[in-house]
Amino acid sequence: MPVPFERSVFLNCPFDGDYAPILQSIAFCVIDLGFHVRIAPENADGAAARLDRILELVRSSKFGIHDLSRCKSSEADEYYRMNMPFELGIDHGCRKFGGHELAEKSILILESNKFDYQKGLSDIAGWDIHSHGMDYVEAVRHVRDWLVHHAGADSIGTERVLGDYATFRGWHYEREITNGASERDIELYAPINVIRAMQDWYAAGKPDEFSA
Repeated sequence: MPVPFERSVFLNCPFDGDYAPILQSIAFCVIDLGFHVRIAPENADGAAARLDRILELVRSSKFGIHDLSRCKSSEADEYYRMNMPFELGIDHGCRKFGGHELAEKSILILESNKFDYQKGLSDIAGWDIHSHGMDYVEAVRHVRDWLVHHAGADSIGTERVLGDYATFRGWHYEREITNGASERDIELYAPINVIRAMQDWYAAGKPDEFSA
């Protein structure tokens, strides 16, 4: 079944291990508030170019979350990571030049440290950009507030979302252990697999615990 445009949230963020707690908490907040997370790896068709997948996800999502936390190199001889600002540019261009429906798109921009973006992406100076300091609670707070005020999400509090997240994590752990996974297996799950588990939990009615 196609995911409705009005409930789709394109998530553009890093996929490295250090960022994983932020990625997973953002994705959970989106799902817990009744929206659909769209990320590039969801398309398993190896013949499709990654950029083509991203273009389709951006075009079919009314909302976009873009985290610019990994745009800066942190070690000698390390290159800047330009994928995130590039995809932000695609989303902004889609909103500006994509026609009437796409003009209604809404974008949330996140960063780790306040004003970091000004050092490498000064063209967006003046936009409302939120910093989370690599704290998943702050990330959830920003995403929750944005979805409530710009996407019409139910006005449930951040603490309730965090409580639901803790419940999900317990449910997910028990389900995977029951199905034969080890703790190490669970730690190494790809983000898309965890997001699918979040969708399963939501579809099951947000159960307090797993039952086989």
